[in-house]
Amino acid sequence: MAKTQMNVRIDDELDSRLDALAKRTGRTKSFYVVEAIKEFLEDQEDYFLAKDSIAEFRGSGEAAIDMEDVDWGGLDR
Repeated sequence: MAKTQMNVRIDDELDSRLDALAKRTGRTKSFYVVEAIKEFLEDQEDYFLAKDSIAEFRGSGEAAIDMEDVDWGGLDR
């Protein structure tokens, strides 16, 4: 997979924390930055998917189902 280099500026405190974590775990700072970006993007994508889905539902005119009316298939709720 091709990789692209990015340059970011972070404050000294964040850099120190990142450096300490990298040294403690034997991973690189880049590893943790990439992992943090992946998690952030997944969270943002999920948020906007949910936001768009609820907007679409509200615009559809369909009736909502009460939680009491949901068949949970034997699961205790």
